Amino acid sequence: MRLPLRPARTSVVGTAVLLCAVLVAACGQRVATGPGAALTLRTLDPYGGDRNAEGAPERGGTLVIGNDREIISFDPTRQNTNLAATMVYDSLLKLTPDGTAAPYLAASMTSPDGGVTWRLGLRDGVRFSDGTPLDANAVIVNTRRHIDKAASPAHAFALRISAMRALDPRTVEFVLDGPMGDFPVVFAQPMSLGTLGMIVSPAALAQYGDDVGSHPVGAGPFVLANWVRDNKMELVRNPGYWQQGMPYLDGVEIRPLPDTESRYATMANGDVDAINGGFNTELVRASANPNLRVYFGPGNGGVLNYFNFTRAPFDDRRMREAAVAAMDPNALGAAFFSNQLIRAQSLFDENSPYHTQQATDAWPTYDVARARQLVDTYRAAGGDPDFVYTTDRSSVPLGEFVQASMAAVGVKVEVRYFDLAEYAGRVLQGGDFDMASQIAAFDHPFPGISRVYTTGGSSNFGKYQNPQVDQLARDASATGDPARRTQDYQQIELLLNQEVAVQWLSRSYLSTITKPEVKGIDRYITRDLFVAGTWIDRTQ
Repeated sequence: MRLPLRPARTSVVGTAVLLCAVLVAACGQRVATGPGAALTLRTLDPYGGDRNAEGAPERGGTLVIGNDREIISFDPTRQNTNLAATMVYDSLLKLTPDGTAAPYLAASMTSPDGGVTWRLGLRDGVRFSDGTPLDANAVIVNTRRHIDKAASPAHAFALRISAMRALDPRTVEFVLDGPMGDFPVVFAQPMSLGTLGMIVSPAALAQYGDDVGSHPVGAGPFVLANWVRDNKMELVRNPGYWQQGMPYLDGVEIRPLPDTESRYATMANGDVDAINGGFNTELVRASANPNLRVYFGPGNGGVLNYFNFTRAPFDDRRMREAAVAAMDPNALGAAFFSNQLIRAQSLFDENSPYHTQQATDAWPTYDVARARQLVDTYRAAGGDPDFVYTTDRSSVPLGEFVQASMAAVGVKVEVRYFDLAEYAGRVLQGGDFDMASQIAAFDHPFPGISRVYTTGGSSNFGKYQNPQVDQLARDASATGDPARRTQDYQQIELLLNQEVAVQWLSRSYLSTITKPEVKGIDRYITRDLFVAGTWIDRTQ
């Protein structure tokens, strides 16, 4: 069923550009943003700072973080983005910059038979903050929850487990339904991507049941002390933390600041110590501000528009190609990206070994005449090309750009704006859209590709399906041959572009922005933080 159209808002690209320029001027950005401005954004400490160069850590203090949304739940089986999850739970394994999963809360993860059987070794003496042991039974109980809950973002990966048992109190054996060389990565992912590595105390699960998402008990460096929703969350040091001498901070306070302009102003004014930057505008201004420290890497994937494959008009490839051909990347950069567009035309960054020029060549180019021809052909065949575009309230210029670009090729677009929490939950997860914007960035291809582009993927909001992509993704995660894996990922990238599975807009602008005195930042490209080693330098 198509969403009903209300009268479209009147807009032109110039209006969107002007609006963006006004916002930039109001916030004191000192970066050239006029037409033809040079690209100044660059990768900078994407995984955190150099601890050897930062000096000896100091103890004490509370780190105040401005987050781009209210946290929904601490339940790892519930799809949501939770900045505090790693602070309360830690992770059994942890991703390294090269994409491998290294021991962290767990001591080891090995396979004796090429990826069918995996043995997870736990550290001796690790306890949850309620005093119960983090043992093999706790891992099995938590993993079973992901198997039993179809809505879990890690459900598809957990289903690969055909059997699991405790070999002893500190060793869990998993037997899979086939070889899976990337299985350890599933124990190292952020909560939003689907992870088996964040373990909840079985005692808390027994006590709170499905309400455990509001009463988390983990083995991480901090404990939830107070949570006033839509106001602030307070975490305090876990005195029984497994890493001796850590955490250095006394506590962490997280404030939901969903408005991008207010969030950046709060950071620039010094009212918070750090923010989770989600948009280009924050990153551009922070990069030009000598009083702020930026951690950023664009990764793969990025900012994109989902097409809803389950209904018209984007179940037809002609309309998907028309949407891409109608939108000028240069105008998009001016309208929404402060002329600092890190352009994306494919799944992988151009420097990735998984990228090919063939995939770039398969991507539709900006061509208004071609877009208009495709729209006219679709309409002549009886189709209605008009649609609803949904995005978040921080992306008004993007909505206006899409609306104006499609109007130029004869398509009426209604734009609907939502707060981030409602947008992520009701709109995207509910599939209540024709075209919708989203950030789908990742560093390591697994399980990023499986989540977003395979049938049933937890973030495949557009319901794109291609059995060949599904098989290639399975093959890539199963093989231990790097050359074979590279070929599989290159073929996936090509197929996605040939079918126009999504509309690439730009690489990601997910950043962590801090005061200079905040040291020991340890992060993923997705902005997830490991704060056990974070500290505040009072000498600055």
